[in-house]
Parts: sequence; structure tokens; C-alpha cells
Amino acid sequence: MSLRIFNTLSKELERFVPLKDGHVSMYVCGMTVYDFCHIGHARSMIAFDLVQRWFKVLGYQVNFVRNITDIDDKIIRRSMENKETIRSLTDRMILALEEDASRLNIQEPSAQPRATDYVPQMVVMIENLLEKKLAPMISSGLCMRIFV
Repeated sequence: MSLRIFNTLSKELERFVPLKDGHVSMYVCGMTVYDFCHIGHARSMIAFDLVQRWFKVLGYQVNFVRNITDIDDKIIRRSMENKETIRSLTDRMILALEEDASRLNIQEPSAQPRATDYVPQMVVMIENLLEKKLAPMISSGLCMRIFV
């Protein structure tokens, strides 16, 4: 039996075929770090931890990237309320997030980049995905996509 994954672009359940034999790359939008984690954050972390662990059990080499959104209106507003810098707030919340993930026995992702460190690269990547019609325009705010 082959692994099948729901493709949100085609809206079909499709046989999983990696782009590179034996390798899987996953990119998942992580938390917006303006406050402590809640049950929804835990659910997301657990769900994608399970996915990447399953790929590993199947023998794939997994590159799992979960970004951290460290600039957002909520972050700016909270830092002003707290009378602290954005960086101070986001550093504290990232530390708390990592402690929560550790307590839930969630494996660390391969990389956890901060959004603010990659804005120019994100713009180029989004333009490329749109050009290739691999990033459908959606209004729901969902931003998870598994690239294989």
C-alpha cells in the first residue's frame, strides 16, 4: 500500500511521490510569537511532528522547516503594552514556545527561521510559486503546504 496525501491544490487524494528519491522537505507556518502558546499551537506542533516522524519511519530523510513569525501587528501592539522592544518580547515567547514543545516531546524542526530574517527571500519565493501556479491565492489565512 502506498502513502496517499490530500493535495489542497488539486483537491484530490494522491499517491505520495517525492521530488527527490528518499527525501522529503516540509515547510510549516509556525507561531506568531506575541504571547504564550495555547492548545491550538500545541495541536499544530503535534500534528506536524507526527507527520515528519512518520516520514522518518518510512525511511525518508526529512528536512522540516517551521518558521516563526516575529513581526506582526499583534507583536507590535503587545510590545508597546509591555513597554519592551519587539525583539525582547519575541525572544521571550520563542523561549517559552521551545520549552512547551520540549515538554510535549516534540522534535525540533530542522530549521526554525525568524520571518524578519528572510523577508526579501520570501517575496522571491512567493513570486516563483505564483508564477508556477503552485501557490493558489486563498483568503482563509492558511499557509501550510508540504513540498515533496
